[in-house]
Amino acid sequence: MNAMNKVSQVRIGSPLIRGLVYAFIAMGLATLVTSFILMLTDQKEESLPSFAYIIHAGSLLIGGFVSGKRAKNKGWYHGGLLGVLYAVIIFIIAFLSFDQGIDLQSVKFLGTAFGSGVIGGILGVNASK
Repeated sequence: MNAMNKVSQVRIGSPLIRGLVYAFIAMGLATLVTSFILMLTDQKEESLPSFAYIIHAGSLLIGGFVSGKRAKNKGWYHGGLLGVLYAVIIFIIAFLSFDQGIDLQSVKFLGTAFGSGVIGGILGVNASK
């Protein structure tokens, strides 16, 4: 008897890691597109914070969707956890790169990240059924 037939298939990678990878890929691509838009049009750099929030929210929707779809249950939990972890990574990068501390805008970003991740996770779980 072949022992390999009795071994169950194991899914490599957690929903959280997969969602983070997709979120950061989406963020990178959206940042490139935004850079080209700013370079090729007469758009002002003053609108950059609005673009940044839209990019982060969209990236977290995608990451939360992937995470929820892969988890197949508790999409709000996986999406919310993804949003918080994503925000913490962004906070660490901002602190190490720009010496930026936690302020009211950081708390708003954390709320936006959590909410976008939750919505994406809920949509992902419902899309998998």
